[in-house]
Amino acid sequence: MSKIGIGVLASGRGTNFEALVRAVRRGNMNGEVRVLIANVPDAPVLKRAEAEQVPGVTISHRDFKKRAEFEQALVAELRKHDVGLVCLAGFMRILSPVFVQAFENRIMNIHPSLLPAFAGLQGMQVHEAVLAAGVKVAGCTVHFVTSDLDAGPIIVQRAIPVHEGDTAETLALRVLVEEHQAFAEAVRLFCAGRLRVEGRRVRILKHEERETKDEGATIG
Repeated sequence: MSKIGIGVLASGRGTNFEALVRAVRRGNMNGEVRVLIANVPDAPVLKRAEAEQVPGVTISHRDFKKRAEFEQALVAELRKHDVGLVCLAGFMRILSPVFVQAFENRIMNIHPSLLPAFAGLQGMQVHEAVLAAGVKVAGCTVHFVTSDLDAGPIIVQRAIPVHEGDTAETLALRVLVEEHQAFAEAVRLFCAGRLRVEGRRVRILKHEERETKDEGATIG
């Protein structure tokens, strides 16, 4: 079986990108990271891609007058590398139906909260909101991207306790460790053909179920 091509979109530091590349390589997954696309020309993630010997491409959204044109350029570059799964790793752009439909049920994003809680917030805003709300459990969620922000079918979640002395910074660091694990697990399941979208839910198939053809869309 040929490996599934993985393309990563990122805008910033790229810690999730780096962790994902390393997990794919050591995890004996049926996939390979074939390209990193950054929409910010000087994003640190580009240097991480170079260090990991993954082709890095810059496609700046500022070079396009319309969002659809920018997204069409992304789609073209991903298809050039025969990408079957798109992973958003700190990609700070909201994707329109133009992009989502091109890779339906094949775009994963990771959010630093237990969705649907704190949907719509980004980065440190999430952890500040968690502490302000006084919740006792935080975590992260990997989900398939749809046209509705942070509302796609949930694939994997990982939870951690919120400590009494936590700050937004300390909580973010502990959640980030879980993000790296959760993203790798979701990608492993996708590449093994063990994810099935059934309405708004994702069912993780047992190995013997992968070849069945009942209702639902098996992906990977």
